[in-house]
Amino acid sequence: MAYVIDLNTREQLEQRKEGRRRTLKGAKLSFYGGYCSLEGIVRNQSQNGARLDFDDTTGVPPEFNLAIAGEAAKRTARVCWYSPTSVGVRFMEQ
Repeated sequence: MAYVIDLNTREQLEQRKEGRRRTLKGAKLSFYGGYCSLEGIVRNQSQNGARLDFDDTTGVPPEFNLAIAGEAAKRTARVCWYSPTSVGVRFMEQ
């Protein structure tokens, strides 16, 4: 999740500028000039970002091209946060 913990109040503060809709779509990441790729699942998505789930995120680079099942255009995505099995990404303007 894209939350920050306020250490004074121990409350979670939302960091996103817009809401995301839940989804379950296949995702394919390509990087290093298209020579490497990973497959994952899009769990939620907005116009400007998404949460992607994997078995393990250690191989996910900081920036990559993202193809989402059912969408024609590929997007460039930059990782905003990592967890052991998920990443939050921001879509870069084309």
